[in-house]
Amino acid sequence: MAETARHALMDGRVQLYQREGSPHWQCSCSVGGRQRRKTTGVESLAHAKDVARDWYLSLLGKLRVGDLKAGKTFADAAERFIDEFEVITKGARSPIYVKGHRARLTNYLVPFFGQTVLGDITAGMVQDYRIHRLRAVRDGTPPAPSTLHQEIVCLRQVLKAANRRRWLDQLPDLSAPFRGSTKVSHRAWLSPDDYKLLYTATRQHAQARGASSAAKDLHDYVLFMVNTGLRPDEASHLEYRDVTIATDEATGDQILEISVRGKRGVGWCKSMPGAVVPFQRLRERHNDQPADRLFPNSLRSPLNVVLEALDLKFDREGRRRTAYSLRHTYISMRLIEGADIYQVAKNCRTSVEMIETYYAAHIKDVINAVAINVRKGRRSLTTANATLSKPVRKARRSTPVRL
Repeated sequence: MAETARHALMDGRVQLYQREGSPHWQCSCSVGGRQRRKTTGVESLAHAKDVARDWYLSLLGKLRVGDLKAGKTFADAAERFIDEFEVITKGARSPIYVKGHRARLTNYLVPFFGQTVLGDITAGMVQDYRIHRLRAVRDGTPPAPSTLHQEIVCLRQVLKAANRRRWLDQLPDLSAPFRGSTKVSHRAWLSPDDYKLLYTATRQHAQARGASSAAKDLHDYVLFMVNTGLRPDEASHLEYRDVTIATDEATGDQILEISVRGKRGVGWCKSMPGAVVPFQRLRERHNDQPADRLFPNSLRSPLNVVLEALDLKFDREGRRRTAYSLRHTYISMRLIEGADIYQVAKNCRTSVEMIETYYAAHIKDVINAVAINVRKGRRSLTTANATLSKPVRKARRSTPVRL
């Protein structure tokens, strides 16, 4: 990790340095046969020297009375965590998720916390990590809040693993200070008009003279995704033996019954009737075998080319549309048509809360105007007077009028 400055204290026994992207001074020393590090939490060099000296002398005092323990470092805990996490979650977590944790540890967390004794990791040091990540950017773009959140989640899991093995007495406070309420933004989707524009363009390319197989696959991919609501990774793993053409008992329409394998394990999806014809075209075009994949080649790049050509790559709020937007379009259109939100969530292998937060909030058709615009019936003055008892009416007439 790059350092911007370094100073030696106490005849070289204590080192003061700054990490790139952090304004606070860090200090390190070797006591009890172990290298120890600590953040001073201050930006002033003079103040940092005082903090470093006091810290070093306190360590010597603890060592003299036998109260200084040479604990495990974060690197030790990270190595043990990733080994057990990969074994324990096998079959329950996606290999991509495990690989992501390994990458976060290797690229960011271990270089920053690696040689720090677990007991020395404080809330202030975690905040220094956030500052470091937000400032130390290569292309001028800081990590997204979700990216930083995932790194803190990984940090918390490593510290929990250390706590279970009694390498750490208690977890530091990992909550982000100064954080206000965040705006919930809906997912980028295609309105009915935008969706019509998209599938019309892909159909023209597919029906053009000499059209390639990839162009035809892209058109069927768009129709298939918007009529099933599958995630892009679920569609990429889909095999012909996972799909069955069935007749819906309630409507008599032909639909697809799909065995879905994705981030939530194995689940089921029942498609809209509009997914049947694209599936049949794919099967006829590729002369499929049961174990063949419907979409063996990634169609994300061709889809992006079409979206950009139609000026549909971004919605009006500037959110980027991707292959995932086809799933968002399916969910939004189902809600617009009045589908039951629980059934939509079940068919999409997600939660009702997720749909209410990120989809239903921006769909005007979800709001029932009849249920909202309720008015109490107004009774006429004659009817109201008739309901009053005679003594009450007499008392009302005798009440003096004040001008």
